[in-house]
Amino acid sequence: MTTNRVIAAAVGVALGVMMSAKSTAETAVTIYSKAVPGAVDPQLYRQSERMNARARMSVPGYAIVRDDRAISLKRGRSEVQMTDVAALIDPTTVSFESLTDPSGTRVIEQDFRFDLVGSDKLLDRYIDQKITVEQLTGDDVRAVTGTLLSVDGGMVLQMPDGSVELLQSWHNVRLGSLPGGLMTRPTLVWDVAASTSGEHDTRVSYETQGMTWWADYNLVWKPGRNANKGTLSMGAWVSILNQSGTGFDDTSLKLIAGDVQRAPQSRQQVRLQRNMVAAMAMEDASAGFEEKSFFEFHLYTLGRKTTIANNATKQIELFPQAAAVPAEKLLVYNGFPSGYNVGYGASDRNFGQQSNKKVDVYLTFSNREKNGLGIPLPAGRIRVSQLDDADDSLEFIGEDVIAHTPRNEDLRIRLGSSFDVLGQRKQSDYAIDTKARWLEETIEITLTNRKDVAQRVTIAEPLYRYANWTLIDPSQKFKKIDSRTIHFDVNVPADSEKTVSFKVRYTW
Repeated sequence: MTTNRVIAAAVGVALGVMMSAKSTAETAVTIYSKAVPGAVDPQLYRQSERMNARARMSVPGYAIVRDDRAISLKRGRSEVQMTDVAALIDPTTVSFESLTDPSGTRVIEQDFRFDLVGSDKLLDRYIDQKITVEQLTGDDVRAVTGTLLSVDGGMVLQMPDGSVELLQSWHNVRLGSLPGGLMTRPTLVWDVAASTSGEHDTRVSYETQGMTWWADYNLVWKPGRNANKGTLSMGAWVSILNQSGTGFDDTSLKLIAGDVQRAPQSRQQVRLQRNMVAAMAMEDASAGFEEKSFFEFHLYTLGRKTTIANNATKQIELFPQAAAVPAEKLLVYNGFPSGYNVGYGASDRNFGQQSNKKVDVYLTFSNREKNGLGIPLPAGRIRVSQLDDADDSLEFIGEDVIAHTPRNEDLRIRLGSSFDVLGQRKQSDYAIDTKARWLEETIEITLTNRKDVAQRVTIAEPLYRYANWTLIDPSQKFKKIDSRTIHFDVNVPADSEKTVSFKVRYTW
């Protein structure tokens, strides 16, 4: 078929008691995230309209939705329907209860109907029934009325005179009514038994896939007089992605940060706790997120209502910008090349002689109240910029991701590698006595600083050959970080080089 537009002329569905319109409902959404910070592909939400259900279900997160609304129930049994639910709902998690008469109202049966109306389904339902098909022939419209016999590979109609006509293309199809059993939207249906008639305040809760959130942090680095010290201003935003199949208007919003255990492939009934989605009182229209500890996780509650549209992203400020946070720039040199399996080939003279030349650049700061922070920081991407004094523009200088970070913890953000500071690691001597079970190695590390100011560089040296080691005649003091790592803090003068050397003796 070249054009397939089905017109249902009379669509009338009497399906029992319909729940109140969503505009009159009190809705609350709690979103749980499994998104890897900074790893959400922008195409995931830019092409949402073209995504199928399986692709939307791959969105790394889920949400618990609660709807409070008033409905009228008859005494005895009646059918209740709710149409404005997420398309990616997990029907095994749905709960329906009457807040007005919880002990006298119960659900006998519960259905989730998702056989949504579509042109192919409609035509299949009209097999052996009369339909009218319109075809364009030049500037004219030809109408053909007959009994539909098949829609497989085209449309087969039996005409009133008994002849059969095969149509390969059509413009419009006119149908009398919408066949029973088809829905225009996903619908929850309950068979409810009530002992009290009249208006009931009800609560519906369910879990849906297709929703996630993550944190985005924007930092501005301002260097001080000391080249390695300065301050940061830090703003934080929450990004929410909704591809659940429905929007949530004027809703209460909560976000859970933490690693919440999920049973793999579980279809067990989830019992939803009311206090996770409790109704909020009157809010300040500009109120932001309030954070609190919740079990072993952290709960962020937005102090106002918000709207989360379907197939859209939304950003909300997580907390007001923190200014003048003390921070420090770190240059770290690890001359041991990446890709080596530490401990393998431990006695090999050539093992690890290849040298990495790059010096990594980090910014460090402390998440403490005295610094204007002291807030549990959910995992997210952290982007850093610096002001260019020449034109007062912010220029991007690097980004990293952070894990969930409690208050009073330090953060270290990797921004890249230094252009003007380099390192070189070499083995200058080597000796081994396998009978006496010892090995000695002399290492020289040269740092080159081509900046016009002195730089402090931390040398991170892994002692990788054997577990038992002793440093002999190091050229300067070192700090033991752990059982196999030492650090040298080196001040390298402007436009010069400095070499650190040491001998290490391994025994086994």
